[in-house]
Amino acid sequence: MNKNKLANRVLAYFTKPSNVIVVSFLIILTSCIVYPLYAVLNLSLSVGQMDSMMYNSLFGLRLTRGDFSLLNIKMLMFGAYSNEYSLSFFWSPLWNSIRMSLYASAIAVLVGGIIAFLITRTDIRYKKYISAVFVFPYIMPSWTLALVWKNVFANTQVGTGVTGMLESLTGICVPSWFVYGIFPCSIVMGIHYAPFAYILIGGILRNMDANLEEAATILKADRWRIIRKVTLPIVMPALISTVLLVFSSTMASYAVPVFVGSPGNFFVLSTMLRSLYSSSYSGQSYVMTMVLVLIGIGMLSLNQAVIGKRKSFTTVTGKSGQVSYVRLRGNKVVSVLIVIFLFLIAIFPIFSFALESLCEVQGDYSTLTLKYWLSREDIGGFHVAVGKGILFNSSIWSAMWGSLKLSFVVALVVGLSGFLIGYGVSKKRGSKAATILSNLAFFPYLIPSMAFGSIFLAVSTKLLFLRGTFVLLVLVASIKYLPFASRSGTSAMMQLSGEIEEAAVIVGAPWITRMTKILFPIQKSSFISGFLLPFVSCIRELSLFVLLTSSGTLITTLLSYFDERNVVQMSNGINLLIVIVVLAVNFTTNKLTGASIDKGIGGN
Repeated sequence: MNKNKLANRVLAYFTKPSNVIVVSFLIILTSCIVYPLYAVLNLSLSVGQMDSMMYNSLFGLRLTRGDFSLLNIKMLMFGAYSNEYSLSFFWSPLWNSIRMSLYASAIAVLVGGIIAFLITRTDIRYKKYISAVFVFPYIMPSWTLALVWKNVFANTQVGTGVTGMLESLTGICVPSWFVYGIFPCSIVMGIHYAPFAYILIGGILRNMDANLEEAATILKADRWRIIRKVTLPIVMPALISTVLLVFSSTMASYAVPVFVGSPGNFFVLSTMLRSLYSSSYSGQSYVMTMVLVLIGIGMLSLNQAVIGKRKSFTTVTGKSGQVSYVRLRGNKVVSVLIVIFLFLIAIFPIFSFALESLCEVQGDYSTLTLKYWLSREDIGGFHVAVGKGILFNSSIWSAMWGSLKLSFVVALVVGLSGFLIGYGVSKKRGSKAATILSNLAFFPYLIPSMAFGSIFLAVSTKLLFLRGTFVLLVLVASIKYLPFASRSGTSAMMQLSGEIEEAAVIVGAPWITRMTKILFPIQKSSFISGFLLPFVSCIRELSLFVLLTSSGTLITTLLSYFDERNVVQMSNGINLLIVIVVLAVNFTTNKLTGASIDKGIGGN
């Protein structure tokens, strides 16, 4: 083939917008995913400044910064210095992370599965309320319930010795293990991800052919046997996916273990990662990052392997339109208990934050004051700089603006990218390039947030012009939140018949007109969900950014700063602002466009 023919073929290839999109995003994502992974691997096998000083002192070496060495791995994982060091900084936190993730996964599946079954398969009352409110714990930041837990159960006998709501009202002091440690971490993470299980399992139950259960009923099978032999096997893929996805997400959770774990000396990999980096032992922190990455990839690979063993999970056929609802015994009692439970995990937190932000003395409701909201003078009485009241505090509003600006830009980048990737993959479906792009776009989901932030910290170490910049935060968040937007965009595009665009091509409509005037409006709800999820996720994110920026840059890092220094009035007030903004954005978008965040989680 001569050069002219080759050039013509290349030119013809790139005259199609779908080919340009696929190739462009393959280059971009390869650069933004493969290189950062290489950078963190390289730094984990290199000696940092503090690492070299420690190793030279301990082992009589002459290492300098940047030298290749396996000492980071040996030191952290295999007790090159002492077995006690490895146990304290790696193996014990790893075991804590595994236990917490297993317990949280079990709680998420149990709570989410039960609610999904009650909504889709029983005649329980208040279904609309339950279904709407149950997604709140997932929409809100993961640490919301952690702060509520502290507000309610903290007491003068444990931790920092502050008074919580329970002790203040009843005088009861619950034991330390109940307030801080693996128990509250597991409960909080399990409830946070329970809506995720509800969406996955509920979707399958809602679409399941009612004839399957009706046939079992005709054969005289009792209700428990039907659930065990018919319903559970059908929802098993969703159960397995939920367990593995929640496990992977919880393994790298940072905020919850910091709020209700660390005060009880319960440390996990993510908290140790930050501790190592803050202590300037960067090499060991990057080793821990690689461990988290491998765990995340392993969980998702296991998920694919398990699901892939069954070639078909067909449950929707020419199905019966009638769903035989189970008549719930004690319907009224069960319905009321569910409503109360949802109030405690979704509505009560808002009241708790408001009340605690008004207490001069935490837990003492006779000391209510508005100064933490309305003071125009600096608030004294703390060992850290607090500044003015929340409504007049320039630092707080600067951080809130930083979060809003970042979330808006990220939502725009991610939503548009997801839309374009969906178009490219749908047009090139079946091709190797489209398959690689689809998998590459989803790959960041395999990497836990804390580890992902650490990976791009490694990039900023190599590319100093990015370090601490707004561009770095946009880049990190955009790549991290791309998976669901790309899957949402691909699913929406796959649903559209090719004839729709072909008709527009025949009448001479240019590509940009076809996108904006035809394809986007048809699947508006799905595409806007692709914008909404990154916005909400970004504004509530802490784990992803905690290593990358200072405490005053974003509202979440500022909240963490106040909470770590026990200025609970400010941390509760800031958290209330975040929750209100998140819920308001989701509610407003839903009313105006019909899109909702729950359409973007669990996969379309």
